[in-house]
Order: sequence, then structure tokens, then C-alpha cells
Amino acid sequence: MPKKFQFINAAAKREFLALPKEIQQQFSTDLNAVCQDETPFSDFKELSSSVGKGAIELIENGSPAYRTIYCAKYIDTVFILHAFTKTTNGVDRKAMDTASKRYKDMMEEVRSAERQAKAQARQAPKSGKKTQRKRKRR
Repeated sequence: MPKKFQFINAAAKREFLALPKEIQQQFSTDLNAVCQDETPFSDFKELSSSVGKGAIELIENGSPAYRTIYCAKYIDTVFILHAFTKTTNGVDRKAMDTASKRYKDMMEEVRSAERQAKAQARQAPKSGKKTQRKRKRR
């Protein structure tokens, strides 16, 4: 079953839409592949140690270079955390800090959705267990 696609907040969406159209198109194709449980076509790098478990950075090198950070590990959703133009050689600390902060926001949303799913499961009627017991006693 394909995963859903979601920007973690309005700022992440604005940043993604601020990328050049051809880069948006390229990263959108990559993210669509991820939604279908396939590997992105662009170069990518895991950012588990600097952003959080399951965080991936899509990479388009050049001058300037472009990046989009997403996470597809939880609740069958591909969360877009951050998109930016990279102007430095090496790690862009500000971008990683932004992605880390948004990763924490995403995890709050994931935990909330999981709690909600558990609550709904508890409220759902149990299917036929009492009926089966009565039949066994007869």
C-alpha cells in the first residue's frame, strides 16, 4: 500500500516550493518513489545520527546545491522536514538544526497518531468472542 505524503508544517512546504521548478520536479519524483516503497532516483544520505532515525537527505549537487530532508519510517507517511539551497561546503548546521527541530515535531505527531489508533482499537467491539464461548458451553 502506498505511503501518504505530508509536509511537517507550512514552512517546510514554502521552502520546497521555493526551490527551482526542475529541482522540485526531480525531488517530487524521488518522493513519489519513496511513497511506493522504492529507492529515490537522486543521490541520498542517511541523517540518523544528526537529525533522527529514518531521516534521509535527497541531494542535488551543483552550484548552488539543493537538499530536501524527509522521513518515511513512521505511520505509513513520508514527512518532508526541510528543503533548502546549500551554499557551503560541508555540513550546514542551521539546516540540520531546523531539520532536527522539525523531526521532534514529527515524532510528537507520530506518537499522537499511535495513541489515537490504540484508543480506537480499544473502543472497537470485540468480534464474536462471547458468542463463541456460549456455543462451546451448549
